[in-house]
Amino acid sequence: MTSNPSPTIAKALADAAARGADRLDAQLLLLHALGRASDERAWLLTHDTDPLLPAQADAFARACARRMAGEPVAYLVGEKEFHGLLLQVDSRVLVPRPDTETLVDWAIACLTGHMEPRVIDLGTGSGAIALALQKERPDLQIHAVDASADALDVARANGERLGLPVRFALGNWLEGAGTQYTLIVSNPPYIAERDPHLPALAHEPLSALASGHDGLDDIRTIIDSAPAHLADGGWLLLEHGYDQSSAVKALLSKAGFDEVQSRTDLAGIERCSGGKWHAVK
Repeated sequence: MTSNPSPTIAKALADAAARGADRLDAQLLLLHALGRASDERAWLLTHDTDPLLPAQADAFARACARRMAGEPVAYLVGEKEFHGLLLQVDSRVLVPRPDTETLVDWAIACLTGHMEPRVIDLGTGSGAIALALQKERPDLQIHAVDASADALDVARANGERLGLPVRFALGNWLEGAGTQYTLIVSNPPYIAERDPHLPALAHEPLSALASGHDGLDDIRTIIDSAPAHLADGGWLLLEHGYDQSSAVKALLSKAGFDEVQSRTDLAGIERCSGGKWHAVK
């Protein structure tokens, strides 16, 4: 009795779709199983009649099953593009989101006109924000801290692989940090601990997602401690949840920040808020 032949590329993708897999997810997982880069989706179209080797077909099937169980594609392929950088990621860190690029772009704008500015990225995770800023502004003196040693291992590896000299350190927000920063930037945990969306994020580290009953515990800590670490005219920029901009802006204003405002994400939702600190009022 002969064994079933391995499917072609087109058949493998069609079978995955029939099982409910997202088309883009399936393409990225198949490229990974084939040992090809994630930007070669067009290659799949021009080679759709090529048969898969049995090992490739098995690897693709296993990856699709894990994806259907909720595991992020970035963990399955081991990488994620962010602000022009290809970052290596795994379950020790959050998957960088495109919406966080809004925070990076705002930070770059705030640094315009400053020579060799000092920046600190709080809760750096994979290093995405800090590394993107360092790439855009090689003159930055940038620190990046995280309370997770595992996350820092991922971030440092990304920095070394990309050749970007961000200084990474173990730390809990601004405890032990220096002063006179031109910019403090953070994408902290901001999901309420009983939020119904949390189970869908079960594959990502909970400590990087949830923050108290209303999701604002860590944001409060950062806002309260930031003034002691900012230079006169320095900015604090924070990413937050889709419905938290009013609350975050109120916290910033109460703490004494000026020019308090928000920026919208790709969907037009206020996703980041920040303010400028003036030492002399």
